[in-house]
Amino acid sequence: MTSKQHWPLLTFFLALSACAGGDFNDLEDFVKNAGKGLRGQVEPVPEMKPFKNFVYDAFDIPSPFVSRKNEEAQRDSSGLKPDLNRRKEVLERYPLESLKMVGSLQQHEMIFALIESPEDTLHRVSVGNHMGQNFGRIADISESEIKLKEIVQDSVNEWTERVSTLMLEHQE
Repeated sequence: MTSKQHWPLLTFFLALSACAGGDFNDLEDFVKNAGKGLRGQVEPVPEMKPFKNFVYDAFDIPSPFVSRKNEEAQRDSSGLKPDLNRRKEVLERYPLESLKMVGSLQQHEMIFALIESPEDTLHRVSVGNHMGQNFGRIADISESEIKLKEIVQDSVNEWTERVSTLMLEHQE
């Protein structure tokens, strides 16, 4: 080995010897005494309470996903449903809200109503005619209104009857 190669080795030993000496008594005393008087506090395990048995009674409660009408009521129902095989009349193409009653006529004992469609066509209707998209059948006509009985499906897909009114539109 040459003298140039000894220099790093010599420097290393000098640095090591410098660290070996010295007074670290205060540090050693601190480390020894740091844990004195300290005790860990562990909370005691809580007492286990016995659980009560629970009886599940929901089998007797009606399901929210099944019709609430009972079977007897369904058997006793009037069998109300629209005649789907009947030929549709012209005014059944339009929603009831888009039709306007613009007048009425009386011929002998019979009253007719004049209905304006969205295409500005005038139609004459009488009791028994159909109009609107909910299988509406005209039940009564007066000078100022038409009463219809519509057949619609309710929330459980059963057919029910509702009464709708088409009022006379005042035109100036």
